Amino acid sequence: MQITVLKETETDESRVALVPESVKKLVSMKAKVVVESGAGNESGASDADYEAAGASVSKDRAALIQAADVLTAVNRPSPETIARLKRGAVIISFLRPLDEPLLLKPMIESRLTAFAMELIPRTTRAQAMDALSSMATIVGYKAVLLAAERVPRMFPMLTTAAGTVPPAKVLVLGAGVAGLQAIATARRLGAVVEGFDVRAAAGEAVRSLGAKFLEIDMGGLQAEDAGGYAREVTEEVMDRSRELIAKQAKQTDCIITSAAVPGRRAPLLITEEAVAGMKRGSVIIDLAGPTGGNCALSKPGETIDVNGVTIMTPLNLAATVPVHASQLYSRNLTTFLSEMIKDGELNLDFANDVVGPSCAVHNGEAKHPRIVDALK
Repeated sequence: MQITVLKETETDESRVALVPESVKKLVSMKAKVVVESGAGNESGASDADYEAAGASVSKDRAALIQAADVLTAVNRPSPETIARLKRGAVIISFLRPLDEPLLLKPMIESRLTAFAMELIPRTTRAQAMDALSSMATIVGYKAVLLAAERVPRMFPMLTTAAGTVPPAKVLVLGAGVAGLQAIATARRLGAVVEGFDVRAAAGEAVRSLGAKFLEIDMGGLQAEDAGGYAREVTEEVMDRSRELIAKQAKQTDCIITSAAVPGRRAPLLITEEAVAGMKRGSVIIDLAGPTGGNCALSKPGETIDVNGVTIMTPLNLAATVPVHASQLYSRNLTTFLSEMIKDGELNLDFANDVVGPSCAVHNGEAKHPRIVDALK
């Protein structure tokens, strides 16, 4: 079985699917690993590092694609790459299967098998494979650094001979992995932090990090699904949320948003009126850009100024920390692959409680129920 690692081709992508330490583990499991030359350069891994780990390195991208039994990637392969893969080949990467299900059609038509890292179940056993959480950790951390650079004041309280400098006030919307990491990082920098999430259960995690948790009356509505993800709530609840956020925004130096619902547009949390009420010099870091953004004025992939308020909507913050992002993603992917490798060969057991739910398409068909519904 040949596992292939290609150089990522998306703009501003600097991560690599497998790093040398993971290659060494896969080789020990009797798998053959072939890496495109230069694939790990931006992630701190040279061709020599891969060869030392037991991989073969090649500059012939077309040949690598055609010979791949398993193609590991960070992002969904391009249609051109998909068309060159042999029938029955396996793809493992982020696929955006619930946000962009129609883009899985080329894989179905080519009768490939594709596993989406986004579909890995949120169970205790699968934690070591949870690439969404790994990348969210990096994104939450980096978002605070961006904010600290842009906000025209220091985060910590400082007492100096010239007087006391009050701490910056940070509001984090969405207490998932990215949000909690943003809270922790902002607290480390000395800011006064508040957190908000429609899931009442998130309050304990927010408070444990030393932040204040903002609560609203949910009217008995359950805002968390069985997998631990946020689910859509009523418009009445959203209106209450937006009113509370607009009130807090007036006294906040920075807002970091990370609220998302899988397969849906990101919820609108910050209205134009809320932005208008913010102090000049305030900063909004909208991490929900890939699914439309949490701020009404956000422009995905851009940084804009609205009457003195900076709104940044980055699309791939994890790639700005490529060494650690690649290490974590590679470990997630390798642990997932280990579920399917037996004596150097691929064994697809769809009864496996991690492998089965993570499969997006197989043998000319969509496998996940929500993908099936979207393609009807």
